[in-house]
Amino acid sequence: MQRRYSLKKNAQFKYVYRRGTSGGAHEMVMLYARANTLKVGFSVGKKLGCAVARNRIKRRLRAACAPLLPRMKPGLYVFIARQPAATADFDRLCRSMQYLLRKQNRLIPAVGSGENETKKAGDPT
Repeated sequence: MQRRYSLKKNAQFKYVYRRGTSGGAHEMVMLYARANTLKVGFSVGKKLGCAVARNRIKRRLRAACAPLLPRMKPGLYVFIARQPAATADFDRLCRSMQYLLRKQNRLIPAVGSGENETKKAGDPT
């Protein structure tokens, strides 16, 4: 994930916690606050393990978020890891993150997705 998309300051996190709307999934919670720019932050509590384990969870969450960044609507996002995130496989984290973004209507529809795509002429499938 590029550095320009990161929430860095404690005040930014506090703003999202105070003013944001939340949605939850099994592995994580997403908070969203309106803004003109796209910024994403990740939070992992001490209950999830030692510093090594917490940093590993944050790295995995960042990696799951990176392909979704071009489709995310502008705003301030904070993803808070829950206990199952520590043992969940990477694909499950990606699906949970995508589910939360769709649930709050924060994803821009992908170009060319859907069932109305036309098939190429001569394509047997």
